[in-house]
Formats: sequence, structure tokens, C-alpha cells
Amino acid sequence: MTDDANTIIRRLGALFVESLHIEVPSADTDLFETGILDSLQLVELLVQLEQRFGFKIKIDDIDLDDLRTLAGIAGLVAARTAGAGTQTAQLLSLETRHAAANQEGNHPGLRHRGTEPWTGELQLPSRSAR
Repeated sequence: MTDDANTIIRRLGALFVESLHIEVPSADTDLFETGILDSLQLVELLVQLEQRFGFKIKIDDIDLDDLRTLAGIAGLVAARTAGAGTQTAQLLSLETRHAAANQEGNHPGLRHRGTEPWTGELQLPSRSAR
């Protein structure tokens, strides 16, 4: 395995622990067959991959075999992030931004529909728009 692949697998291991509260025994453990990952956690995993690694996953592009193991997920991440510079530099940059956003309680790019960014205040339509 390359250094980039090992770096991605380490980042994925941290993602599983931090976001899904799951400790994956090894990079080759089948997450579905062992029952480690259920359907709701799979959805959360896809959201976390998009946020942390900066790419979108179309539902039509999902191949469950790519998501069975940390090694498979690392291959998917590497393929999706390979276009812009080295994978390691990208991952470190994204992880740094993600960590900074979490420390500040800030989630750039995330906004609930109908709220003002950063304030959480509900934005109601004006009377003329009703």
C-alpha cells in the first residue's frame, strides 16, 4: 500500500471513530458482512466523505463494493481527489479546515434551509411574498 493510501485509511479510521463512533478492526474488515455499518450509518458515512474530502457522490455512482472496507473507501477517495495536486496535501488541507471549523463551532457551507448563515435566525417570507 502506498503512503497516500495509508494516510487516507488513517483519516477514514478517524472519521469512523469521530463521526460514527465505530472502531474498525482493520482496513480489510467487511463493514457490511460484520454488521459494523448499517444503512443509516452508511448515509452518514457518505455525508462525511463529501464534507471531509471535498467531493460529491451521486447516488447513481455508488457501488457498495467500494464501501465495504476502509481499503475500498480509500480507493474511492483517492480516485475522487486525485485531480488537484497530491492526495496527501489535499487531505491535510481539508482535515485542517474541518478541524478549525469544528473548534470554532462553524460549519462552512452547511446551512439549514430558511435560516440566515451563521446566525440561525429564521428567515420568514415578507407579507408581499405570501
